[in-house]
Amino acid sequence: SPMAFEHKIVRRVEFGDTDMAGIVHHAVFFHYMEAAETAFFRSLGLSIASRQAKPPVGWPRVHCECDFFAPLQFEDEVEIHLLVAKKKSKTLTYAFRLHQLKGKERREVARGLVVTVCVTLLGGKMKATKIPKAIADKIQAAPVRLLA
Repeated sequence: SPMAFEHKIVRRVEFGDTDMAGIVHHAVFFHYMEAAETAFFRSLGLSIASRQAKPPVGWPRVHCECDFFAPLQFEDEVEIHLLVAKKKSKTLTYAFRLHQLKGKERREVARGLVVTVCVTLLGGKMKATKIPKAIADKIQAAPVRLLA
């Protein structure tokens, strides 16, 4: 099967995503990014809560950042575009582009970066580990021109 480096999902802003000002709270953008990551794994026939690997692996965040360009509001449609920015032996770095969709118009509202590390969970302890081959073989870094 081909290796993947990107995935897109579209979500509608829920009322509960917004704050007192009626705009999406900044922390919610990280939920959107995580939803795209989960969908990316699912699109590869994998699960982010990987029971495929023995021992099972998890993907805690070691770094998150986001730049905000414009607000999102209740009922807005938002496209979350995940790109694999880097793939190392134990880490995956994702770049995210979030666009508000209005008819044919697309407006970039935020840009995020998330670094996850592959860990084994044994006896409640996390230990960084090499990304299992079954997962690593399906994922590649995106072409540099797409990350610019």
